[in-house]
Amino acid sequence: MRRPDVAQIYATAWRITGRLPDGLVRGTFRLVADLTWLRRGEGVRRLESNLHRVRPELDPQALRRLSLAGMRSYMRYFGEAFALVGVSPERIDARVRMDGDLSALDRMRDGEMVVMALGHLGNWDLAGAWATRNLGRTLTVAERLKPEALFQEFLAFRERLGLEIIALSGGGGGVFRELVRGIRKEGGGLVPLLADRDLTSRGVEVDLFGERARVAAGPAALAISTGAPLCAAVIRYERLHGERRRAAGTPWGIVVEFSPVLTPDPDLPKKERVPALTQQWVDQLALGIRRYPQDWHMLQRVFVADLDPERYARTLAEAGE
Repeated sequence: MRRPDVAQIYATAWRITGRLPDGLVRGTFRLVADLTWLRRGEGVRRLESNLHRVRPELDPQALRRLSLAGMRSYMRYFGEAFALVGVSPERIDARVRMDGDLSALDRMRDGEMVVMALGHLGNWDLAGAWATRNLGRTLTVAERLKPEALFQEFLAFRERLGLEIIALSGGGGGVFRELVRGIRKEGGGLVPLLADRDLTSRGVEVDLFGERARVAAGPAALAISTGAPLCAAVIRYERLHGERRRAAGTPWGIVVEFSPVLTPDPDLPKKERVPALTQQWVDQLALGIRRYPQDWHMLQRVFVADLDPERYARTLAEAGE
């Protein structure tokens, strides 16, 4: 049997989803979430394993209910992403609300580029589309997906939202240099980086919910190398009501919760600064994941105990650890 063309499926979804009624899109993707959850495949089992670390007090039945809510949140993200290109700027603005410590916004308005550490939470593409209109230049990195045609579809989608994209490939050294150059350009803005999973051999091992986990070193390394401010942000869903719901054209929006600006300890030896600053943003992210675990779309291995020991040993060897 011929394998389905995944890139073509995504291209078709982006082309037609925005033309469909919002209720039909949401109902369809909720059904997909429920059926996927009922099948209990590898991704759902991994999600439950990760959520068990977040909420270890839950009994098996409560954990299953949480994983169902998690799959519905994840599929909500996909349904919204497929329809996002056709959404008006006014509706995008109505769907996004800021919260938390907003001092990083003052730094952007003063002409600085702020590095933001993100997790796979809520709808980061919607947040990015909003940021390009409201916060300035938005420069980020895209994971190079396979097949290449699928990656190109995602790349075109995010560029249509106004994001400046650097493709992640190899060990990431070239990407880091491009990010540094982007931060040093004149004008304020944002460098949001999905960093709660290490995609290279250059990651940092941290404490996450009482266990060791491997995350990206990029946010902290960029902040230390360039002097750019660093903060973390938790993106979660919220129900919309009244006038805001009518303006948004949908029952769901997102909240972007900013952490305070995080700073490296100048008294630490140089080689310890990136791990220490990474642990700071991970701690901020963990607080949000703990409060809104259903919106953490982590269906991959992130905890060291779940990694293949031999492969992880090779990763550490490549990194010189």
